[in-house]
Amino acid sequence: EEEEEKEEKMSFKPEVRAKPTSTLQPYLDAVRATLSAAMCLENFASQVVERHNKPEIEVSQNKELLLTPVIVSRSDLEQVRFEGSVNSLRVSIKIKQADDIEKILCKKFMGFMMRRAENFVVLRRKPVNGYDVSFLITNFHTEQMYKHKLVDFVVQFMQDIDKEVSDMKLTVNARARICAESFLSQF
Repeated sequence: EEEEEKEEKMSFKPEVRAKPTSTLQPYLDAVRATLSAAMCLENFASQVVERHNKPEIEVSQNKELLLTPVIVSRSDLEQVRFEGSVNSLRVSIKIKQADDIEKILCKKFMGFMMRRAENFVVLRRKPVNGYDVSFLITNFHTEQMYKHKLVDFVVQFMQDIDKEVSDMKLTVNARARICAESFLSQF
């Protein structure tokens, strides 16, 4: 009996996460499929400087090595842009921001995340213009990590950011309501 209890404690049980809403799921499935297809990266040395291997999507010196960007859009406010090259992939995400509170919260939260970009390995410090957050995945990342885990990370990141911004908005509104009630109770 004790051995069974030890085995249960040591066995891996995946974390149970809430399923995304039915309207969000097709969008996430399209992002997952596009990201999986775009992640066919290979090692490619620079054609300009010997012994250099830089992400071609960032350098943009050779237009023949860049792929046509693909945009998966749920609405004008929420979309993902995939920019691929022979050895790198840049994924830029525009997070839904319906009002000024969500814009402020998203900007502050993304700033917080990007200041810690080295902890996320694939997160860029500065997003592409018009987007809130960008990831840079190189051939070295796909060689060192599982591709499907990278895809899962980006999709899970999208789900979690959406949820975090919504939760923070609810918290801010609740605090504002309490402050207003205490201020107006004086009159």
